[in-house]
Amino acid sequence: MQKLNTAVVGAGYLGRFHAHKYAMLPESRLVAVCDIDIDTARAVAEELDTEAIAEYRDLAGRVDAVSIVVPTRQHHAVAKWFLENGIHVLLEKPITTTVFEARELVAAARRWDRILQVGHLERFNPAILALEKLITRPRFIESHRLAPFNPRGADVNVILDLMIHDIDIILDMVRSPVRRIDANGVAVLSRDVDIANVRIQFENGCVANVTASRASVKQERKMRLFQPDSYIAIDFQNKKLEICRKGDAEQFPGVAAIESEQRAFEQGDALLSEITSFLDAVRHNRRPVVSGEDGLRALETALTISDKLQKEPVR
Repeated sequence: MQKLNTAVVGAGYLGRFHAHKYAMLPESRLVAVCDIDIDTARAVAEELDTEAIAEYRDLAGRVDAVSIVVPTRQHHAVAKWFLENGIHVLLEKPITTTVFEARELVAAARRWDRILQVGHLERFNPAILALEKLITRPRFIESHRLAPFNPRGADVNVILDLMIHDIDIILDMVRSPVRRIDANGVAVLSRDVDIANVRIQFENGCVANVTASRASVKQERKMRLFQPDSYIAIDFQNKKLEICRKGDAEQFPGVAAIESEQRAFEQGDALLSEITSFLDAVRHNRRPVVSGEDGLRALETALTISDKLQKEPVR
């Protein structure tokens, strides 16, 4: 199997993990690690016996695919340059800071026939992957994503930092246009919204109640989904599913008994799965699991929520 020449642009906390995954995959040859801070790039490159560079444009003609793990405000410019230079892109979430920028990247990927995958990592959680044949017609969804404050995500509000994971998953599950959004949020530890609760109503009648907090003392990533034929509880953190269905017996006259099934999954490595899937999409020229269009759709919804929160005073 011919290896793909790869690189990572942005060698910070998360970029370092990307670089390690590319270095270990048999289908990848990690050509370079790039960071504007050359000392940061060198520290990661030395761990992996590869080259360190400070200017991403120096990768022109040298790589087939890259991960871009730079601050969100730089996503558009960096990703657009790579796409226009014929290089496939795995871009960390959120796709960009504005819908206009995201649409430009989606258009560039189409124009240059390049893969643009967005790093919504939760899509590669084994509990989510197991849902493919279980989702039929979601009618009500409730999710909670709680985490302690992390300065690495503080350049955006909690919607773009944390809630966007659940927004992406819910939009993919429901597959219906959004009809109405109601949102409430407050600032606690930063100057932007740190805790938010959002109610999303879809054209097909489904309702999603979504809560995200980065001002919690514990971590929790759970989602509950109700369908006409089942109830599914998803524990993202512990990689567990509980599936409840109507049984043939009755618990009360005219009321079906509930049969419960629990599934647990190996912890796995979601980032490795994500990058493997990206390289597979590149090699076979097929739509990635999380496409640029998916990233755009999640961003549009997240920014609509953010706009609604900005219209209310945050104290």
